[in-house]
Amino acid sequence: MKSTHNFQQQLEGISEKILRLGGLVEEAIGKSVRALVDRDSALAGEVVAGDAEIDRLELEIDDLCVEVLARNQPLARDLRFLCTTMKITPDLERIGDHAVNISERAIELNNEPPLRTLVDMPLMASRAQQMVRGALDAFVRHDSDAARAVIQMDDELDQRMEQTFRVLLSHMIENPTTISRALRLTFVAKYFERIGDQATNICEQIVYMNDATVIKHRPDSRQRGEASSR
Repeated sequence: MKSTHNFQQQLEGISEKILRLGGLVEEAIGKSVRALVDRDSALAGEVVAGDAEIDRLELEIDDLCVEVLARNQPLARDLRFLCTTMKITPDLERIGDHAVNISERAIELNNEPPLRTLVDMPLMASRAQQMVRGALDAFVRHDSDAARAVIQMDDELDQRMEQTFRVLLSHMIENPTTISRALRLTFVAKYFERIGDQATNICEQIVYMNDATVIKHRPDSRQRGEASSR
C-alpha cells in the first residue's frame, strides 16, 4: 500500500522543480531584454548557453510526473495537478526558447548600427515578464482568480505588438537602410507576444487544476469563476 506521506512529498518535489524551471525562464527573459537594450552580446550568449538546463529540467519534471502517475494512480485534484504540470512545463520551456530567440536577434542587431528607437520593446518585455511571474504565483497559491487576471493582460500585449509593427514599418518605408534591423525587432516583438500566449496557456491550465473547469477556447469563462464540481 502506498505511503500517503511519501506521495505528498513527491508532489511537493515536483512543485519545487516547476518553480525552479520558472525561475530559470524568468531569468532568461530578463537577461535577453538587457542584452537587447544594452547591446550586450556576452549576456545574450549566456541566455543561449543556459537553455540546455531549461530543457533538461523540463524532461526531468515530465519523467517524475509519469513515474508518480504509474506508481500512485492519483485521483481528482492530485491527478489534475500532475496533468497540469505535464502541460505547463512545455509552455515554460517554450518561453525559454523565445528568450533564446530574442538573444540571438540581439547578437545580430549588435553587429549593425543601433536603430534610433526600440519603440515599446522594454515595456512589452516588462509585461511579458509580469505575466510569467503572475502565472507562477497563481500556480503556487492555487489561485484561479490570479490566473484569470494574468489572462486579461494578454490583450494589452497583443495591442502593443501591433503598435510596434506599425512603427517599425514606418521606419522601413521612410529609410530602407533600416529594413534588416527593423525586421529583427518585429521578430522580437512577436517573441514577447508569444511569451504572453504561453503564460495565458499556463493560467488556463491552472484554472483547470484548481476548479476542474476547462476555459481553453472559451473567452467568456476566462473572465469569471464558474461553479463546478470538484
